[in-house]
Amino acid sequence: MCKIKIVTDSTAYIDKLFIEKHDIGIVPLAVNFEESIKDEGLPGDFGVFFDRLSKSPDFPTTSQPPVGKFAKIFKDALQDGYEIIAIIMSSKLSGTFNSASTAAKIVDPTENKISLIDSLTTAANLKFLIKKAVSLAKKGASMKQIVEKIEMQKRHMGIRLTVSTLEYLKRGGRLSTTEAMIGSLLNIKPIIGLIDGELKALNRAHGKKKAMDKMLEDVPANVSHISICHIEILEKAKEYEKLIQKRFPEAKTEICEVGPVIGSHLGPETIGICYVY
Repeated sequence: MCKIKIVTDSTAYIDKLFIEKHDIGIVPLAVNFEESIKDEGLPGDFGVFFDRLSKSPDFPTTSQPPVGKFAKIFKDALQDGYEIIAIIMSSKLSGTFNSASTAAKIVDPTENKISLIDSLTTAANLKFLIKKAVSLAKKGASMKQIVEKIEMQKRHMGIRLTVSTLEYLKRGGRLSTTEAMIGSLLNIKPIIGLIDGELKALNRAHGKKKAMDKMLEDVPANVSHISICHIEILEKAKEYEKLIQKRFPEAKTEICEVGPVIGSHLGPETIGICYVY
């Protein structure tokens, strides 16, 4: 039985202990902010960035990992006798999947030791896929079996989120100044979904509570796992988790942080749900 190495990018926002316990390869995306470029980091390290973001007129830009970072992890794992499954954030959100694909072709030109999966998702749902792959590998599943199950699972997931302020959508060019001003005056909260790997505006609501109610309307009755994802708004996330547990008592729930690469486009106090069914 061949050993299997699971690799992903930093937008899975997996905690350090799980990464170390299961020897997961993490390739970080980078954030260019206030004239410095830094790797995204791990959950627990995001507070300083978002505090700076809330006070700064500067707008961050993000960049995919260089091919060389994926190539090094792939090469080291192959030399240690592993087969590799790399599950990467949606290719429609970033060029990260392309970087991984290029690295795999360089390191494994025969294309039989590295399997790449475009997850079509990110954040807590990407983390869910990673944990599922790790569990399957521990149980002795082959690379082919794991890839098949992950490819199937990724079609049964959803993300809905809303922002506290429209300022960061405006800064990122997703809203005009006029739209942002009118939306703020009317306390309109956009409901954004990840559909086929792309972020799309789906609906709107007056106030965050009504926005959460509308987001939950999209969750199927057979949901098995719901992550409440937040940016520097932990207590509110705990409140929503209690509400969700009452509404979906059969589903497992957890609270997850969102980091700078995703969060810089949304802003502090963003909240959303990632669900699996």
